[in-house]
Amino acid sequence: MISVDTPEDNKAFALKEHADFPMLSNPDKKVAFAYQVIPPDAPAERQFARRYTFYIDPAGKIALIDKAVKPATSGQDIVAHLTELKVPERK
Repeated sequence: MISVDTPEDNKAFALKEHADFPMLSNPDKKVAFAYQVIPPDAPAERQFARRYTFYIDPAGKIALIDKAVKPATSGQDIVAHLTELKVPERK
C-alpha cells in the first residue's frame, strides 16, 4: 500500500486498523505522480491519491490496474482479480 501521508500518520492508521501489511509513505507524492494516481494538473490543495490497485506480475510489469476500488468489497475483488490473472493460491 502506498499513501501520500506521513510515516507517523501511516503508523497511526496501521495501529488503529490492525494493518499487518507494509505501507510506503510517500508525502512528496513522487511515486503517486509516477503511477498517475494524482492528476498531473491537480492544484496542490487537491492532490489526493485515487484508490487504485496495481497488480504487478513476476517480471515486474503491471498486469492489471483496478480503478474501481470499493473498500467494502476490496478483499473479494482482489481475490477475483488474482484468479482472473491465474495467480496460484499460497499454501
